[in-house]
Amino acid sequence: MLFLDWLTPWEFSPTLVVAFIVGGWLFVRGTRVHRVGKIRQVMFWIGLAFLYLSLHTRVDYYAERMFFIHRVQHLVLHHLGPLLVMGAYPGQVLRAGLGMRWRQHLCRFRATVAGRTLEATLTNKYLVPLLFVVLVLGFLLPTVQFYSMLDWRLYRFMNWSVVISGFLYWNLILDRRPSPPAALSPGGRVISPVVTMVPQMVAGAIITFTEYDLYPVFDLCGRAIPGMTAVTDQAIGGLTMWVLAGLVEVFGLLFALSTLMRLSGKGRLPERQRRRPGDGAKVAPVS
Repeated sequence: MLFLDWLTPWEFSPTLVVAFIVGGWLFVRGTRVHRVGKIRQVMFWIGLAFLYLSLHTRVDYYAERMFFIHRVQHLVLHHLGPLLVMGAYPGQVLRAGLGMRWRQHLCRFRATVAGRTLEATLTNKYLVPLLFVVLVLGFLLPTVQFYSMLDWRLYRFMNWSVVISGFLYWNLILDRRPSPPAALSPGGRVISPVVTMVPQMVAGAIITFTEYDLYPVFDLCGRAIPGMTAVTDQAIGGLTMWVLAGLVEVFGLLFALSTLMRLSGKGRLPERQRRRPGDGAKVAPVS
């Protein structure tokens, strides 16, 4: 009974339930069309389970009443869950799960100006990493955090926005193709996690070492662990951002580095593709 209590949604969201059911159903249908390895399937389902448990169970209750649990929740929503799901490369599988008519509609839409614009925006190599950082740091501003935790509409927008930005970001970083067709170059995929990691780690360090309560909203809501002081709760939350979130991004960096080395070994980097035999040896003109 205790386990079922944990799985009971704190705030029921039919939209979220439908999104998870449709996503899982499309993936299952897609695996009947494409051969998907066991590791990819395990990564997809674990990532989906992590996202569901963080968004639609009793965890959400404690995330509203403890800062460090709130940061662990966002670690899963922003970093770990999307990384696992996108690491399964589900795009082609999900498209295969659609019916033929829906696939045709999707193909025609992607060929339109609106479709190309939308796709270019969602894979923009500057906008996506910027949103990945800004959405996390923006909601950590004490005033923004205060109102986001009290207004259910802002609270849902906060959680959904970090999930979506996580999907978009890890879609760029975990891409194993050369550029083009990938939106971000192999070298850019190595540099990007460093650029996005540093401001989040700095913010985590500042929160960790701040000796006064930055987020009194958790006292206002009533802390779920009465014996823990606000400063201790805050320090653990800051460490979560500083260390754990940093480790997840380091994993993304190492994965991107391995992709860069693999493409380089196969001669598939853009610089090598542009080279031609004899380019390095120039013959001086005869005067």
